[in-house]
Amino acid sequence: MPQPALVIACGALAREITTLIDINQWSQLRVQCIPAKIHNTPEQIPDAVRALIHKARPQYSQIFIAFADCGTGGQLDTLIEQEGVTRLPGAHCYEFFAGSEVFKNLSEDELGTFYLTDFLARHFNRIIIQELGIAKHPELRDMYFGNYKKLIYLAQTDNLELTQMAQDAAMQLNLDYEYRRTDYGDLQTGLKQFNESVIRWQRDE
Repeated sequence: MPQPALVIACGALAREITTLIDINQWSQLRVQCIPAKIHNTPEQIPDAVRALIHKARPQYSQIFIAFADCGTGGQLDTLIEQEGVTRLPGAHCYEFFAGSEVFKNLSEDELGTFYLTDFLARHFNRIIIQELGIAKHPELRDMYFGNYKKLIYLAQTDNLELTQMAQDAAMQLNLDYEYRRTDYGDLQTGLKQFNESVIRWQRDE
């Protein structure tokens, strides 16, 4: 039986990656996630990824990193080069959902934009309102978001409940609201390419 391959993923992508693996029947791929809250301390991301790589190497034939740079300032790419693995392209998960060119245009159109994905819409109150302290200290909202003008919901799925959550988030932050359906973007493309490389590697073994 072929040895499985591992996707080391940001916890914010767990649902989407699992869905893509299931619907595409990429049965040789396994997933291990690092909790999404690590984004609050991005300097810890490279060491956390390295630890999982070293733990996984005896068991998995190939390893793929489902993280953007995520605020590591290039440290994640340095680690990836050292470890000889690959990762999804982009600086943020918003970028590979929207696509690099679209995201660049969105950013240039309005620099003061706050982005939501399905994950962030679903967990907005916990991650933004609670963990940033806005619930207890409402004045922090303007300190964090006073320079923002727009919230764009980059939706992976057609989900009315999440759309309403995203609209509510825009209202809470006093931002203009825009909806864009992106599906899975470069996340799907990157995983597809990794799966194909695994199949080629297994065939050549």
